[in-house]
Amino acid sequence: MVAIFLRSLVYNLLFYLLLVCWILIAIPTFLMPARALLNVGKYWARSSIWLMRVVCNTRVEYRGLEKIPSGPLIVASKHQSMWETFALLQFFEQPLFIVKRELMWLPFFGWYLQKLNMVEVDRTAGARALFAMARRAGEAVRRGRQLVIFPEGTRRPVDAPPDYKSGIAQIYVDCGVPCLPVALNSGLFWPRRTFMRYPGTLVVEFLDPLPPGLARREFIARVSTLIEDATGPLVEAARQEQARLFGRVPNSAPAKGKA
Repeated sequence: MVAIFLRSLVYNLLFYLLLVCWILIAIPTFLMPARALLNVGKYWARSSIWLMRVVCNTRVEYRGLEKIPSGPLIVASKHQSMWETFALLQFFEQPLFIVKRELMWLPFFGWYLQKLNMVEVDRTAGARALFAMARRAGEAVRRGRQLVIFPEGTRRPVDAPPDYKSGIAQIYVDCGVPCLPVALNSGLFWPRRTFMRYPGTLVVEFLDPLPPGLARREFIARVSTLIEDATGPLVEAARQEQARLFGRVPNSAPAKGKA
């Protein structure tokens, strides 16, 4: 575990150094179309994933890429880690993310988010702000963008019970576009609230898209069931792999009935 600690430390230092380098590289894109900046963002995502493979021995497997439809789309992803907030960027032509308002204030990084017309949300402003956010996101999707959204609203520990919010259903109903569910097990490799990064096989699985036109309750029930039913086996397989590597699973919750 000492080696993993040191590798994690090195990765985090290089990750943020790499981020600064890409931020500087992207400066000329202020004078270019947004697509140029988006391409830089995709290179950043890919280089960060490559760096994690080299330093931490974390391999990434993508499944179901052929299921990604073209055109306007809602991408509903499981959210266990910061990892998917940049990794999913690379698969879509005009990705749209909902970001915290505070990120928009950051020099350069926040300016880039504004240039890409990401949708900001003030989580402290109540229902009216959430409604305005959903309206803006829906309008952007109808113009042809792919909204990458985390239906649980925030990063959840791997073993936490699912907590799907109703906001995604409102956007789905208003937009009338397909929804692509995404399952993953990133929380076992890039856990929340720690700098540790673990080796193994991180899997992202794109599931069968849900067609437009479902009723709100049916949509929430189906999207949550699809994501959770696919996430469980991915997590279990990763835990078995980590058990072979370490003799135990790092950051694993104790089994029910055991201390």
